[in-house]
Amino acid sequence: MAHATKLTDPIEVPAGGWPRVRRIADVIAVVGLLLSVIGFVVNRPQFYYSWLVAYAFVFTVALGTLLFVMLQHISRAGWSVAIRRLAEVSASVIPYFAILFIPILIGLREIYPWARPDAVSDPLIRYKHAYLNVPFFIIRAVIYFGIWTFLSRYFLKRSVFQDTSKDFRLTVDMQRRAAPGIILHAMALTFMAFDWLMSGDPHWYSTIFGVYIFAGNTLAAFAFLVLVAITLRRGGWLSHTVRVDHYQDLGRWMFAFTVFWAYISFSQFFLIWYGNMPEETEWYLGRLTGSWKPFSYFLAAGHFAVPFVLLMPRWTKRKPGFVALMAVWVLFMHYLDMYWIVMPRLHTEGFSPSWLDLVTVVGIGGLFVSFYMRRLAVNALVPVGDPRLPESLALEHLY
Repeated sequence: MAHATKLTDPIEVPAGGWPRVRRIADVIAVVGLLLSVIGFVVNRPQFYYSWLVAYAFVFTVALGTLLFVMLQHISRAGWSVAIRRLAEVSASVIPYFAILFIPILIGLREIYPWARPDAVSDPLIRYKHAYLNVPFFIIRAVIYFGIWTFLSRYFLKRSVFQDTSKDFRLTVDMQRRAAPGIILHAMALTFMAFDWLMSGDPHWYSTIFGVYIFAGNTLAAFAFLVLVAITLRRGGWLSHTVRVDHYQDLGRWMFAFTVFWAYISFSQFFLIWYGNMPEETEWYLGRLTGSWKPFSYFLAAGHFAVPFVLLMPRWTKRKPGFVALMAVWVLFMHYLDMYWIVMPRLHTEGFSPSWLDLVTVVGIGGLFVSFYMRRLAVNALVPVGDPRLPESLALEHLY
């Protein structure tokens, strides 16, 4: 059956965007941030750790959408053009996260043992001091944000300009820049994972940890795009532009990265456990004792087994409501993954949830949604100048 290759949906958001949704996001963000400030006053250690978990959760989703954009360009993908603008806008919010990184800088000594004045008394930390020191940590963070900001603005700016110019050369230009962009992004993401997450346990190290974070945040990015596309569809936008076949492809990517995350996660665990070196195994020992042990089992089952089984059939990926439910589940698991990485350092005795865990993710997540909705209303929801858009609109799977 043939499908239309021209846009029939409204793709321009009315002036002011979605005021009701934005107001709700603004209120949620303000309430979450105000309660976070109260938490900062009454329990600073818990605040810093909860903030880091929430920050890593939301920020890595945005980073995953940046990778999605570059992957579509380098692979010359046609199927994804109808949803690519949703990812481009999400990636453009990344510079705002530099401001939200300030509480982490304030709490460096609380979060990272190597940042404390007496850290050099530890022989292993002293050996790593040339890399793990506060000035160099900040310099690296500035470099990371510089790379991500440049890449996100570069691809969005050219994509938007192509909406009116219809210049095919812009497509070729973005294809060529995507390859070095992915390399820069991969390096920044890897060292970010080392610096912001792994270095909280300075005695522990894993060369595969950056790939582990990449697998999780890319999976979460696909889940985020599913929810945004379905939300817009139910609001009257993109009802015919983003079709069931697009959800099937997004579901396939979620399934693929579910398997990839499990593969990388098990590979890291197996090699470290088999090597049986105390400085390596202690990281897992802390997460396999006390109440952290059932938490770890639940994470493994929920992050892998559940989406693996439910996303395997073709029909489940072709039902937008079910795919949305799985996307929510995947994002929840991604949050628990960040929590599992960070929080055992604070609560060594076992899983100990705090109200600050909730309010920090509500505050940061609310701000992200608010910024995202504002930027989404600035340009067309679809890259109408992309020469491959008709291919995306006519997408149809026979299997």
